[in-house]
Amino acid sequence: MFSGTFMSLFKARGFPYWLKEVPNITFRSYNEPFMFHMKRFAENIINMVKGEKLFADQGGPIIMAQIENEYNNVQLAYREMGKKYVRWAADLAVNLYNGVPWVMCKQKDAPQTVISTCNGRNCGDTFPGPNGPDKPSLWTENWTAQYRVFGDSPSQRSAEDLAFAVARFFARNGTLNNYYMYHGGTNFGRTSSSFVTTRYYDEAPLDEFGLMRDPKFGHLKDLHKALRLSKKPLLWGAPSVQKIGNNLEVAVYEKAGTNICAAFLTNNSSRDDLNLNFRGVDYFLPAKSISILPDCKTVVYNTQTVVAQHSSRNFVVARESKVTKWETFKEPIPTIDQLEVKSKSPKELYSFTKDKSDYAWFSTSIDFERRDLPMRSDILPVLQIASLGHALAAFVNGEYVGFGHGSNIEKSHVFKNSINLKIGMNHISILAMTVGLPNSGAYMERRFAGPRAITLEGLMAGNLDITFNHWGQQVGVYGERMRIFTEEGSKKVKWVPYTSNPGPITWYKGYFDAPEGSDPVAIRMMSMEKGVVWINGLNIGRYWVSYLSPLGKPTQEEYHIPRAYLKPKGNLIVIFEETGGHPENIEIQTVNRNTICSIITEFHTPQVKTFERKNNQFRSITNPVKAAYLTCPDNKVIQTVEFVTFGEVDGACGNFKPGKCSSPKAHKIVEQMCLGKSTCTIPFERENFLDGKDPCPDVSKTLAVQVYCGSNKKSDA
Repeated sequence: MFSGTFMSLFKARGFPYWLKEVPNITFRSYNEPFMFHMKRFAENIINMVKGEKLFADQGGPIIMAQIENEYNNVQLAYREMGKKYVRWAADLAVNLYNGVPWVMCKQKDAPQTVISTCNGRNCGDTFPGPNGPDKPSLWTENWTAQYRVFGDSPSQRSAEDLAFAVARFFARNGTLNNYYMYHGGTNFGRTSSSFVTTRYYDEAPLDEFGLMRDPKFGHLKDLHKALRLSKKPLLWGAPSVQKIGNNLEVAVYEKAGTNICAAFLTNNSSRDDLNLNFRGVDYFLPAKSISILPDCKTVVYNTQTVVAQHSSRNFVVARESKVTKWETFKEPIPTIDQLEVKSKSPKELYSFTKDKSDYAWFSTSIDFERRDLPMRSDILPVLQIASLGHALAAFVNGEYVGFGHGSNIEKSHVFKNSINLKIGMNHISILAMTVGLPNSGAYMERRFAGPRAITLEGLMAGNLDITFNHWGQQVGVYGERMRIFTEEGSKKVKWVPYTSNPGPITWYKGYFDAPEGSDPVAIRMMSMEKGVVWINGLNIGRYWVSYLSPLGKPTQEEYHIPRAYLKPKGNLIVIFEETGGHPENIEIQTVNRNTICSIITEFHTPQVKTFERKNNQFRSITNPVKAAYLTCPDNKVIQTVEFVTFGEVDGACGNFKPGKCSSPKAHKIVEQMCLGKSTCTIPFERENFLDGKDPCPDVSKTLAVQVYCGSNKKSDA
């Protein structure tokens, strides 16, 4: 259970906006206003949990609780007030409830009343241990990938690397490993923090849609099966570690005088496969891998050799769900006279919007005579806006001038573009935008956003600073205030049929039917640029496909629509597009992982599930067979064998390429064994795949299979 200061990837780290406006407050410091509200919140949470009897000592499922999170990252900024705050937070937690242990993550100077724990990717190597010899070694956040922000390239972490890190942690006396995240998700509405994508931790073992991301899901499942087979040695055995040369290491848990023994054989070399002799037996260890021997004899698992199946995610256009009846409504561009709030200069964006909207309008007017403007037709004035973030769209006399934005690293940016000014009164309007609230760092209550300096350049008298020219401003956009993203609100404005791209700050409305079946649903927004999507009045999050990564692609192309948001027919979709797009090319899709694969080499172990520990005896349940194992999701059956090779292979599941050496009969063998079945086992047997003579005896053999699963028509009937 997590109490106190909240997780950093939710907007404003979970702090409600009003907390920022408490007089004299300093977040996460020994500060009376902050401690007052933090204590009040923690008390409420603890009292609710106690009232429901959810703590372990009450018979509930909560075995430990957490106060604060990764405070060491910012503690130095607060100096002595940071040290005092850590001690105060620990005392607060223990005094509120002491029936379960309390932890502080990544807190080197955690008080003795709580347990310091590790967050990161390689806690088996980086964690010095808890803050006391009588405390367990806990890995509270094992990062299964990395969250992504708009503009990022793909974030990945292989199943092999993740498994190696977990096995190493337990080989080094680890007690608990907790995956962050195990299930990816979606930042619906405006919940994501600054620049964080709507899709969150999609590379987790369970992806954003709740589908198993194999081999990560299956390989970790096999790892924990191997650890469970080793549980008695891990709990009762005495640990010992022996290093052999520069790269080999043996960790043994053994209870003297018994057969209770487990071993972790480690090859730390990232390049070379190595052999290790352990208790008179030679063991092959692939590069950067750990083999687990629950009886100190039998290898049941190796972190680098993935026995679990692989899968490839498919986004399928739902033809029956094409959006129709597109209509548009142009968001009005206000002038200073139409905006109620007036001030000498533009207000700071966070404090003005108060987390009620991503948007705020700012507008001013200025009168020019002919002698003020450039005389030459080839010279135009320039509008420059220095902004503290995050993005903005600029308009002059109702004409769109352009769009500018910062990044997650540097939120400040300078917008600069040529403009057309006229003799007489000119209206300059800015739609300023946030893309989430701050999520980390010290002094979060002192973060700022929005336009800070506005200048007109290239006038006959030189540059003109109009920052203090008196401005009108307004929180939100008109369509948002009218709630035109709902069925009822959409009736409050006049929509016109969509004919062509009507330009920036435009609302789009259409209807679609829910896709057939039960597969998850997504919407592909590649024909749009930046904005927000509502389905049946529910905000499914921000999209931003015009912000390209260094690879030249959007960070996120598809956006999750929960089926719970849909009705069978006539679903309302409303989009607020900030810069321009083509809604007719939007696609409603279904999502599946019906493409499954297996990749087995000569060095792979049998499946770990063929072993068990019973009555203090470790044994194989059946004759362990090295094989490719395939299981279709959702009771589907193998409809097509798409790829088979027995020899060399390149690529990955969903994108295999044959190598130079393969067996011509392998494809037919797999079809005979697998077609029409929901599960399939293909033994790795050379004689079955080779016609007598091996065409490439010097090549180590790999069996790679890719199949496609579809509905079982017999069971459907």
